[in-house]
Amino acid sequence: MDPRFDHGQSRSSENIGRPLRMPAIPDPNHPPQLSPPQLYPSASQPSLYDDFSRTRTSLFEHNDQDYDYDAEAQLGGDYREQPYQEHPQDIPLLSRNSSQPQYFEQHQDDPDIRRTATPLGPEAPFATTRGGTADGHLVYDCPVPPKLLRNIPHAQAPARDEFTHMRYTAATCDPADFVAENFTLRPQLFTQRRRTELFIVVTMYNEDDVLFARTMTGVFKNIEYMCSLKGRHKGLWDENGWKKIVVCIVVDGRSKLDARTRAVMTALGVYQHGVAVQQVNKNDVTAHIYEYTTKVGIEVRKGIVETKPGIGPSVQMIFCLKEKNQKKINSHRWALQAFGGALQPNICVLLDAGTRPGNQSIYQLWRAFELNKNCGGACGEIKAMLGKGKGWEKLLNPIIAAQNFEYKMSNILDKPMESAFGFISVLPGAFSAYRFTALQNDAKGKGPLEKYFDGEKHHLDAGIFTKNMYLAEDRILCFELVAKRKSSWVLTYVCSASGETDVPEEMPELIKQRRRWLNGSFFAAVYALVHFYQIFRSSHSMVRKIMFMIEFLYQTISMIFAWFAVGNFFLVFRILVSALGDDSLLGKTGDVLSVIIEWIYLASLVACFVLSLGNTPDGSRRFYMTMVYSWGLIMLYLLFASVFITIKSVESEVHQKAFTWTQLFSNELFFTLIVSLLSTYILWIFISIVFFDPWHILTSTVQYLLLSPTYINVINVYAFCNTHDVTWGTKGDDKPEKLKGATVTNGQADTEPTFDDGNLNALYDTALEKFATEAEPEVKKKNTSEEELNYNRAFRTYVVLAWMFSNAALVAIVLNAGGLQRLKVATQTTVGDEESGTVKVYLFVVLWSVAGLSAFKFVGAMWYKIHRIFVR
Repeated sequence: MDPRFDHGQSRSSENIGRPLRMPAIPDPNHPPQLSPPQLYPSASQPSLYDDFSRTRTSLFEHNDQDYDYDAEAQLGGDYREQPYQEHPQDIPLLSRNSSQPQYFEQHQDDPDIRRTATPLGPEAPFATTRGGTADGHLVYDCPVPPKLLRNIPHAQAPARDEFTHMRYTAATCDPADFVAENFTLRPQLFTQRRRTELFIVVTMYNEDDVLFARTMTGVFKNIEYMCSLKGRHKGLWDENGWKKIVVCIVVDGRSKLDARTRAVMTALGVYQHGVAVQQVNKNDVTAHIYEYTTKVGIEVRKGIVETKPGIGPSVQMIFCLKEKNQKKINSHRWALQAFGGALQPNICVLLDAGTRPGNQSIYQLWRAFELNKNCGGACGEIKAMLGKGKGWEKLLNPIIAAQNFEYKMSNILDKPMESAFGFISVLPGAFSAYRFTALQNDAKGKGPLEKYFDGEKHHLDAGIFTKNMYLAEDRILCFELVAKRKSSWVLTYVCSASGETDVPEEMPELIKQRRRWLNGSFFAAVYALVHFYQIFRSSHSMVRKIMFMIEFLYQTISMIFAWFAVGNFFLVFRILVSALGDDSLLGKTGDVLSVIIEWIYLASLVACFVLSLGNTPDGSRRFYMTMVYSWGLIMLYLLFASVFITIKSVESEVHQKAFTWTQLFSNELFFTLIVSLLSTYILWIFISIVFFDPWHILTSTVQYLLLSPTYINVINVYAFCNTHDVTWGTKGDDKPEKLKGATVTNGQADTEPTFDDGNLNALYDTALEKFATEAEPEVKKKNTSEEELNYNRAFRTYVVLAWMFSNAALVAIVLNAGGLQRLKVATQTTVGDEESGTVKVYLFVVLWSVAGLSAFKFVGAMWYKIHRIFVR
């Protein structure tokens, strides 16, 4: 008798190969009678996930034969999941064939596969699997390369486990129908279904191997850390904690997958070339789903990806390769609707490929949900990647330094302030987490996910406002989550969690990125403010609702200032520069300089509009860089004017007899300038020290100040002048290579991919060689679309005209220009006095408003910091 079986149960031959019986876990979405699909097409082949008693099975064929596999210790006492094998006498899993391997013959024309046939001889072992289910689905269970198995713990042949085989499923459905059509995932199929506590989703487009490996390195480090937390969180995390974590990688289009990244996937064991099919029963495959539990470590050294089999934690991986490019929202549909619906995780973490989470950051995000049962979403700090290791060499690039300062101040002032109110306007899609139950729609199908996924269909037939709004779809999700009917979810910022990401290093790339960010955030903010009343349909307390209303008021004021940013900047510039012409300051020299600088200003502004309306950033790199230098020169002169006027004001008051500090602050111009400076620069320094993160003040402040006019007059202008462009700026429409089809009849598939050890190893070696050296520079392809451009350009025209005329009207009113002075019957002296009075009022309102908004953010950030001290 075989000790691996529970002989208290009958093992009749008719039970072999029947659909797996799921554990008795109540699930309202599934009828109790539904059986998951067979993994093999006929009764002559074994069921992969049968119920086995725990046993000890030898793993390796070491020379000393001293390595035994303790299944109970490895799998845990709570999981009876030793799968993958029947009695060895039931059917041999290895057969012998003296013919040339069919696998090599079928794919000998593929350029990505090594064209070297290994002469294996008549004793070459083969393992052939076919897959079909009673529902007509195609599922393969494919052996992984022996070279990979040689270095990792695994079951000894003929036994199988999740380390010896990769599972492939050809999905032919929409993500919303994945569960309804009885598609399954590996964690569901163990005798006792594994509970998924943490579902980590990595979305990809065409990122290279280094960017992908950078993200996976951070993910693996977090899993390793959580597996080391013994005795904490009521035993949830221990050495078997990896069984509660699933990592899902979703690639947006088969033709988009980078060849080197595909090679890294092969090295991890989660991908095999030549397995996928394009049709099943004449139904088009929508996604290719590969599943494998990898035990291959990964890291990046000197720009080269290195894999380390057998080192690091075990990681349950799902690799979803979408057949077509359908944008990021569709990738999230596969992750959240399809796979989330099947696994029912507790917490979902969303990452973009290229973002490297800190070694404990994912754990810190998860912990935020444990500490607050009302936490529906959380995010960490997004950091600009400044160099290799702890180096800051990238700060030598002023564009990167300016973004570093911008990111830091946002994470020190804005995010903590919003977190104190309970509503963060945006949880970055590059690094954020959500409670899965909070995302779910209500019984009528209305809720956060419904509104979020509306963005996919809106890309096809919606108006231009909605299309722009869904450029920032994560903002829509945040608002819908907080305003969810009859719920009281809040959003939290976790300063102890961080993720590093590459930022644009050249101005054209920065302009294109910010165009999408600015347009999306502006229209999404309008949507949230217009629908503020939905907050009152939620179950939040009245105090919380009042806090939300205060935050919405703050966001409304901020949005008004953003709309008038161009006009406000010109007015402050005009007032300060003109003041230098006073006899007590620079006199005639100041007048001459002010005229020259004003002409440079106006010429640069006009050039920005012309370039934005007729040229792309990539096609006008030199022009745009000229604009950057021009605005930097203007800002330098403006800073000089501010400091010089302040110093001269102090000197003038001090030289007077009977000088007092009260008298100094009674000088309106001096007092207004001092308040403005204190509310910005001094506040930046103080709050950065409070958060123990002051280094950006020393390394990036000057670059940010010099580039701030570029943000206002170049990037803002380009964004508003291109509201008709609702693309992400990177999408193409390449067609993938055509694959074979398959037919499943009566639970049997007609396709038969055949694998032999020699060719599996050859393909594995080819994959390792693919990313063993640095990649050659990428040649970018241009792709444009002319559909709906007429309507979109008309919308662009209306927005730009409204924006330009409103800012021009503001300037005319404040400066009493544009013929407004002729409408008043007064002497020249009276007109001049009125203009001076209008300017003073304007400066008072604007600069004190800036101070008030800064103080508001400061109070919110300080409250957040104090709160964290007491809840840690």
